[in-house]
Amino acid sequence: MNPTTLGALRRDRPGVSAGRSVKDELRANVISRLRERRTIFPGVLGYEDSVVPQIVNALLSRHNFILLGLRGQAKTRMLRALVDLLDAEVPILADAELPDDPLAPITLDGKAIVAEQGDDAAIAWLPRDARYVEKLATPDVTVADVVGDIDPIKAARLGTQLGDPRSVHYGLLPRANRGIFAINELPDLAGKVQVALFNVMQEGDVQIKGYPVRLPLDVLLVFSANPEDYTARGKIITPLKDRIGSEVRTHYPRTVEEGMSITAQEAWTERDTGVEVPPFVREIVEEVAFQARDDGRIDKHSGVSQRLPISLLEDVVSNAERRALLLGEGVAIARTSDVYASLSAITGKLELEYEGELKGGDAVARELVRRAIGQVFTRRGADLEVEEVVGYFAEEGTLKVPDSVDTADLVGLFAAVPGLLAVAEHVAATAGPCRSEDVAVAAEFVLEGLVARRQVGRSEERGYHAADEAAVAAAGGRRRWN
Repeated sequence: MNPTTLGALRRDRPGVSAGRSVKDELRANVISRLRERRTIFPGVLGYEDSVVPQIVNALLSRHNFILLGLRGQAKTRMLRALVDLLDAEVPILADAELPDDPLAPITLDGKAIVAEQGDDAAIAWLPRDARYVEKLATPDVTVADVVGDIDPIKAARLGTQLGDPRSVHYGLLPRANRGIFAINELPDLAGKVQVALFNVMQEGDVQIKGYPVRLPLDVLLVFSANPEDYTARGKIITPLKDRIGSEVRTHYPRTVEEGMSITAQEAWTERDTGVEVPPFVREIVEEVAFQARDDGRIDKHSGVSQRLPISLLEDVVSNAERRALLLGEGVAIARTSDVYASLSAITGKLELEYEGELKGGDAVARELVRRAIGQVFTRRGADLEVEEVVGYFAEEGTLKVPDSVDTADLVGLFAAVPGLLAVAEHVAATAGPCRSEDVAVAAEFVLEGLVARRQVGRSEERGYHAADEAAVAAAGGRRRWN
């Protein structure tokens, strides 16, 4: 049982460090994890060799730091994960207004309690989850919100002067004493609030309505910001930037495989209806985000969030789930066409440039999906013999695939295209034993891959058909068949 008085704390917990700061506490726990080879930030993927080492360096250096990166790069998640690096619980003075170390109080209130009550001072225990305070910066946030304001009624009740720290109604930052205070989107914070922050960070004081107030807080200050916000909506003032010890740059996944791991971890795909997602469909979903980040019609400064492939995969699964429920399919399996059916998960996450706005969000999203399918088909189908399939359509063959057909029954339709099922079986076999549903889904992937490479055409009226000469020329190749 935890001690409940200061005397009991001194007697029963001689190992509790007096006056150990939050930054020292974090440093000690990081050192412990490094020695034990434990993961510093569980669940954060893709940053093991880039961002995480820089954050660890900042913590070992006892720095306040900022995470700088585009949207959807896990900045807030990493800031919140810092809580796990704190001690499970720490003692505080139960009767003090702010969380204060009973063995080394820094507030006037805490010092007075210890002086007057001595070993009888009541002790409470603060869990690590209660030691993290987060604020989203907006232009209307004031110094009173973050630091505090003079409270005349409080001063009158205590019989103090207005400039006395005890007359302050404390804001979020002082209430985060002995913990972590995080501010998201820092450039959106008004300049005068930023000034108040760097005074607290460096000098331990602040002016509130003209009164100098000492606030020697024990707190780790961490921030996040989008680089574009430096000029788009506001900026971080130079004195504050100078007082932030480390600036850590985040980034999007560097490989499709890395992105797929993140998306698989975050997306809700484990439905009670048991929807299956073939590997090439997952790869197409991730490739859409990579194509969007390289597209000149999409604002590079805004970025393309990792939430795009996460939401897209969830919509793909839902479309497959809906189809299976309506058709009474025994096996619900996602198809390549489900990606086209899920454009709503893409359009809302793209900030378009002028050219993209002219073309329209739906058209841009559809083209991104087509290019993603083509890229995945190129990677997976380099050794596929598709000449017979392309030749069938070149000889005026057509194939229309109705939406209301059970996935397993599609095999009969695709059998009309010479060589298609053989190619599909080769694609499906890479994922394990083949069922009729697997072959059907792979056959559709092959057809959509050929459409993306403009070797086969597709329209709503005719279904799959011969590619026109202009499309073949745009693809940079010639038809080859007997």
